[in-house]
Amino acid sequence: MALYSEKVMDHFRNPRNVGVIEDADGVGEVGNPVCGDIMKIYLKINDEKVIEDVKFETFGCGSAIASSSMATELIMGKPLEEALSLTNQAVTEALDGLPAHKLHCSVLAEEAIKSAVKDYYDKNGIEYDPKDFPDPEVESCHMH
Repeated sequence: MALYSEKVMDHFRNPRNVGVIEDADGVGEVGNPVCGDIMKIYLKINDEKVIEDVKFETFGCGSAIASSSMATELIMGKPLEEALSLTNQAVTEALDGLPAHKLHCSVLAEEAIKSAVKDYYDKNGIEYDPKDFPDPEVESCHMH
């Protein structure tokens, strides 16, 4: 059996939504230089609070790039509330699985999205429950 699924390899070789949104409405960056994986997610959100564009920059392994790519595909065109409910398990399932020692990459993708949405809420004075946004500095790299 191959270590990585065809979907992981496809999203690694041909990542979707790579880049920067210069006038992003929300930006989230998570990671830990000790782990070696850093993800940055940019969101463009319309008046109906729907994600109309999403881009990412990821410094990390193939699984980190594939997780970022898949996560952006899963939230594109979705309302913010739906994007916030995206779990690392959903990212992993959409990629047809990740090796156990690479599951932290899908966790980082989930945290980067939440961080970008939190940034949008903060910039626009939108109230939220802080427990919906765990501190990525504390959470990241706990699965190594």
